[in-house]
Amino acid sequence: MQRIHSQEDFQEAQRFIPGGVNSPVRAFKSVGGTPVFIKEGKGAYLYDVDGNRYVDYVQSWGPLIFGHRDETIENAVIDAVKHGLSFGAPTEAETELAKDVVELFESIEKIRFVSSGTEAVMSAIRLARGFTGRDDIVKFEGCYHGHSDSLLVSAGSGAATFGTPSSPGVPADFTKHTLLAKYNDIESVKKCFADSDNIACVIIEPIAGNMGLVPAEKEFLKELRELCDANGALLIFDEVMSGFRATLRGAETITGVTPDIVTLGKVIGGGMPVGAFGGRAEIMNMLSPEGPVYQAGTLSGNPVAMAAGNAAISKLKQNSRVIDVLEKRAQRLMEGMSEAASKHGIPCQTTVRGSMFGFFFNENPVKNFDDAAKSDAELFAKFHTAMLEEGYYFACSLYETGFISTAITDQIIEDTIAAFEKVFGVLSGK
Repeated sequence: MQRIHSQEDFQEAQRFIPGGVNSPVRAFKSVGGTPVFIKEGKGAYLYDVDGNRYVDYVQSWGPLIFGHRDETIENAVIDAVKHGLSFGAPTEAETELAKDVVELFESIEKIRFVSSGTEAVMSAIRLARGFTGRDDIVKFEGCYHGHSDSLLVSAGSGAATFGTPSSPGVPADFTKHTLLAKYNDIESVKKCFADSDNIACVIIEPIAGNMGLVPAEKEFLKELRELCDANGALLIFDEVMSGFRATLRGAETITGVTPDIVTLGKVIGGGMPVGAFGGRAEIMNMLSPEGPVYQAGTLSGNPVAMAAGNAAISKLKQNSRVIDVLEKRAQRLMEGMSEAASKHGIPCQTTVRGSMFGFFFNENPVKNFDDAAKSDAELFAKFHTAMLEEGYYFACSLYETGFISTAITDQIIEDTIAAFEKVFGVLSGK
């Protein structure tokens, strides 16, 4: 498979864009080679600038649950564009989408739209601090909540501790109020509460998608809820990735744990840039202009993005079995991968939640970031390159999640499994 034009485009891009990309993972650094430059997408497929076609298991990192250029969403966007790109003023489309989300999520009574997941999380944490009158927050190793300063921290040994910046440009003063705990380890959270009586909130991906797909255990979330209640802290579910992907009505319906605030994105934008955060009315009413916690954005509730989101969520509501169908396809994909890997002596752990799937080349089950980091990164890089050559586009990092869209048929799944068999055979030398 030739990618001459992608190579040329990447060289040109590096002259004008740092690293040649506008989001770091796109650079293919963890898997090697040159990033694929995309010309267009249609249904289940991506087409690059060299004319190569790939089955897309990334789906723009999650939002395209109906695949590329879904006719309903595309028509809604085209119609919205004809009326204007942006107004910086209220529209009925904002209320329409808000009503749909509130109807679907029992924990959300009011919602506010923003332009990205990073912005949604940043605003949700500010709201939690304003509501509680406290400064500290607890986050978990391996959970990514966007690139706002207070969340770019690392834990070092993995013990619960106050965070230190993990990126130059982030002052230590910005992260001194961030405490770190280990995912699926309630004792590490208890230590955070023992270290601080000033915790405003605990933020977690209930279905982590940025250390690979690693769901939180139900009992762990239950104890987390109890800890927050006992200490007067709010519990935030970051469902920017899992919202409307794992289940139609939020992780609360499959975990049995109700959060105080939920952050959303991806699917509610239908492919357009959208984020949102919502929760109980008494919390949300703290937001300006109703309350004292300030948050604003010129492009928040952008009419074109709202049109795409309304079309996507409406289509999901009208086809309530979609996620069940996609989950069965994801399960078949991962079962086929496990069988092929086992046949060739390759250790492989797999997970499925709704239309999300994840895999690790690891001898043991993965329950947290420490476990994920023990996976075979070199083997993953070889696997990624080989599958790309076969015409299958997977996330270019072992710490990312895969996605099934309605455009990915049962036959495509079977073809992918056949490709797994071929690639694992080559990688194992058998």
